[in-house]
Amino acid sequence: MTPAPFRFVLVGSGGISRAYAQSIARLAPAADLAAVVSRSGRRPGGVSDDVPVFPDVASVAVPFDGVALATPNGAHREGALAAAALGKHVVCEKVLAATRADMDAMIDACAAAGVTLAVTYQRRASPDNVALKRLLESGRLGRVFGVDMEVKFYRDAGYYGSAAYRGTRAMDGGGAYMQQAAHNADLLCWYFGMPDRVVSMLARRVHSIEVEDHGAALLHYPDGMIATFTASTVCRPGLATRLSLHAEAGTLVLENDRIVLWRVEGIENPTDPNYAVHDGATSATVSDTAGHEAILRDFIEAARTGREPLASGRAARDATELILRIYENDLLGEVFGGS
Repeated sequence: MTPAPFRFVLVGSGGISRAYAQSIARLAPAADLAAVVSRSGRRPGGVSDDVPVFPDVASVAVPFDGVALATPNGAHREGALAAAALGKHVVCEKVLAATRADMDAMIDACAAAGVTLAVTYQRRASPDNVALKRLLESGRLGRVFGVDMEVKFYRDAGYYGSAAYRGTRAMDGGGAYMQQAAHNADLLCWYFGMPDRVVSMLARRVHSIEVEDHGAALLHYPDGMIATFTASTVCRPGLATRLSLHAEAGTLVLENDRIVLWRVEGIENPTDPNYAVHDGATSATVSDTAGHEAILRDFIEAARTGREPLASGRAARDATELILRIYENDLLGEVFGGS
């Protein structure tokens, strides 16, 4: 027997909410959009008028199984705690939250309620990223001694002016690292764990915002690996994300989650040539929702079976923790005060 659709309440009506609405529609009949939560009363683009709108999660008056949080980072805690209090599962747009206190409150509330908490770190589902993860776990690449992660995007003034919360400490929680490079922070943590030493230099070079628009970090890991991690929204015209990895077996490079260079001895290039990922180099608009669909499909199965989702709340916490350490160890002290 085919299970009933997983009924989502979509929390938020801003730009990213449209990607969630489209993803839920494309997962039918496995998923269904039961309602929208929007303080403004607005529906996301593409959501039909027969989907009811409520001002908050607690007031939703239709049956539902879980929420998809598509609100700014600073509002994730409120939505997650309200859903957990009702015994509903939670999938959250990245990042989990922008502070340690908010993340821990969300994780604890969902654990106490016995509900699944997942985060949309969809790059964990990209085939070449999965292939690299497996190679690292197998040890076939040998000792990895150097990694360079580059997130050199461009955002114009119109992006930061499109919503009052953009570029603020209270709601965004940070700039290029927290907003644009969070997926890449998650990949670094997924692949290599947490560094034991972090130093960084952060700056506001172009945009009139509260947080950084450009920065570079140096990460040292317990096994001796050294990584560089650059994040920016001022690199005109915006470049593809790039991960370079240097190991005993050789060198490989990924751009936008695709292996574009493979110089590794004794191992066949595992790239999937037919896969493409959303390129956020020049725009925050998500035109390809395949990654979101993969996360929601995984989330539904995890919620129904009780297994861990691909990016659980506890796992996703590491990405924000890494970013917070980058902020706290800023040698310049121009943006967050340094340490």
